[in-house]
Amino acid sequence: MISAVRHSLDSIREKIECGERLSPKEAEGLWDESVDLHELGELANLVRERKNGDAGYYNINTHLNPTNVCVYRCTFCAFRADLRDERGYWMTDEQILQRGQEAVEAGSTEMHIVGGLHHQKGYDSYLNIIRILHDAYPTLHLKAWTPVEINWFCHLTKRSKVDILNEMKSAGLGSLPGGGAEIFHPEVRDKICEHKADTEEWFEIHRVAHSLGLRSNATMLYGHIENAYHRTDHLIRLRQLQDETGGFQTFIPLAFHPENTRLSHIPKPSAAMSLRTMAISRLVLDNFDHLKAYWIMLGLGTAQAALAYGADDIDGTVRHELIYHDAGAETPEILTVESIKNLIREAGREPIERDTLYCRVEREGQHWTSGEALTAAVLSE
Repeated sequence: MISAVRHSLDSIREKIECGERLSPKEAEGLWDESVDLHELGELANLVRERKNGDAGYYNINTHLNPTNVCVYRCTFCAFRADLRDERGYWMTDEQILQRGQEAVEAGSTEMHIVGGLHHQKGYDSYLNIIRILHDAYPTLHLKAWTPVEINWFCHLTKRSKVDILNEMKSAGLGSLPGGGAEIFHPEVRDKICEHKADTEEWFEIHRVAHSLGLRSNATMLYGHIENAYHRTDHLIRLRQLQDETGGFQTFIPLAFHPENTRLSHIPKPSAAMSLRTMAISRLVLDNFDHLKAYWIMLGLGTAQAALAYGADDIDGTVRHELIYHDAGAETPEILTVESIKNLIREAGREPIERDTLYCRVEREGQHWTSGEALTAAVLSE
């Protein structure tokens, strides 16, 4: 058994060193705990440094969750509230603009906007959020609405994905976040979020967004009821769409947090599981430029270690994160820029501030501009 694993890993190392693609079968085998985690990390780091050198990316960003009231009842979600729940809220225009002002004053380059699908709010209410923020703060990149929200907007309006995305883009939408992916395989998806946008819808909305010039991210929620086959299937599906469109920027593995969910009996994934997920994701997603270690969900120490296991990005300052803290995340709700830089330096990487589209951010006092695209060629100069 050990010799078979050794032979398989040697074969995979040879492929990785030659820049060849792993097959689904090869990828699935890497989830076995008999495969040495540190060696797996070493291979992932080869790919990471080939693409991004010693860069450790971060950004200055702010989160906005306009509502927690949601028509869906996903079993893994601790954030949602019922319509009559005393926890339920909908932010006013004034509150939203105040959040925008706070973001700009803090030097944020990006606002990350996701939330519930409120039973009593129409599409125009969500469009208005983008419009008023962009009109008031035009330099703030608005990364907003997962395919779950876009699919809901299409349902409400009976309009096409192209129409909705084009209108959002005209109003100021800059890119799409990667949420709502969870696990794509129906054996899992039908159990944890059966009513919301299905896998085909998720992919089609990203496909349309990419065709309109909107970049997007992708995620995977791991460490709940899925298994190695489901995780591998998830990564392969993403790789296939990236082959087709090239529109994904970053992949973000999201560690499941069970507290206050209907899956609270499941222990959250270990640091070893998170690092294995990071490494395998980096090896399989050979056509994704970036892999993010989201410190809010991983914890600071694991996120820092992930920079040696395939990740090149640690996310940002993350003001006002609610969704994962409602599920028991014990990380801070915000990090200072200096704290992020120190985390990256301590991991042996070079901190580089980037904007949402991975261009270098140049700062002079309170003012900032986006500079050159942070490509492998630029980083090697």
